[in-house]
Amino acid sequence: MEMSEDSKQITRNEGSEQAQIPEPDKMFNQRKWWISVSLCIFLVLLGDSLVMLLLNFYYDQDNREDSNQDLQYKGTWTQALIQNAAFPILIPLFFIFPSPKQNPETNNTRSLSFRLLFLYFSLGVLVAAHSKLFTLGKLYANYGVFSLISATQLIFTAVLTAVINRFKFNRWIILSILVTLVIHVFGRPYFAGEPDEDEEDYSIQAWLTFSASVALALSLCLSQLVFEKFLVKTKRYGNKKVFRMVLEMQICVSFVASVVCLVGLLASGEYKELKGDSERFKKGESYYVLSLVGLALSWQVWSVGLMGLVLYVSGVFGDVVHMCASPLVALVVVWVFDFMDDEFSWPRVGTLIGAVFALGCYLYSLHKKNKKEMVERNQRENDVEV
Repeated sequence: MEMSEDSKQITRNEGSEQAQIPEPDKMFNQRKWWISVSLCIFLVLLGDSLVMLLLNFYYDQDNREDSNQDLQYKGTWTQALIQNAAFPILIPLFFIFPSPKQNPETNNTRSLSFRLLFLYFSLGVLVAAHSKLFTLGKLYANYGVFSLISATQLIFTAVLTAVINRFKFNRWIILSILVTLVIHVFGRPYFAGEPDEDEEDYSIQAWLTFSASVALALSLCLSQLVFEKFLVKTKRYGNKKVFRMVLEMQICVSFVASVVCLVGLLASGEYKELKGDSERFKKGESYYVLSLVGLALSWQVWSVGLMGLVLYVSGVFGDVVHMCASPLVALVVVWVFDFMDDEFSWPRVGTLIGAVFALGCYLYSLHKKNKKEMVERNQRENDVEV
């Protein structure tokens, strides 16, 4: 009997030791998860940089630096449409990426499909509203005021995620958010589309930017809800989070947003101005078309990366990465363009270092969380075996 008790004690001790050592398959899954998150971070940073570069090029070539209030606020439906219209390039990728075995019960549930369609439609309308308001907001006042107001977006994302997604914060995430807010305000890049002093309208710009921030924050929270409750929990794509979910979300939402923006473009009569815009472009019509195509592709790169971060981590982390891109984008803009009085000064260097610190805080929080979950999972499995 004593030998039996000793054997059980030895078994428990061995199980406790094994719980601290992840199995090879689980370690591989962890590495795969980190690679996916790193790729999405890269896409967000790349997309942010390309978008701001091409926007500066577009507005610089479109003579927006000249004082012309009638010209200043035109072309906003076009820019809103451009933010969503390149989704067809994702359709081949959707079929190329492997799809895990789906849950047969989920596939036969019509209510799930109806709810998904309704949520995709709602998200598409929200994204279209954000695209329009975001484009208008930047053109009504200087980019510094725009950045200050748009910083509230991260606050809204945090609050709405806590309420809708029951997101739990810790001191590292809170520290990351606070540093990110400072970075976004002081590390902003130059924007060639901002108006002259006689064209500025701060009251309108404030409401437009505020509304755009709320729309994007709500869309991130609802996207996380769709991923967690309808694509992961119902095992629509098996037991794992796969990149195919991101592509499905982006294609459906961008399609709805593109239709809304296209209707706005046609109803407002703005489509009649496209020929004049191309003729006014300093470098000619070919560069005008290339700039719009480049913008459309860049927006999709950014959106796919952002949705990937929402899937693998959370909407809060996606927003943190997006805002931390500001000093990096400012550095790229300074290198590429030679705008007057724009330089990468020491305050911007400080914001770039702060961006690394903010991301490091959040990533450290993710590392601790994943390590804790892996140990707890191994302990539960060993307890069952014993």
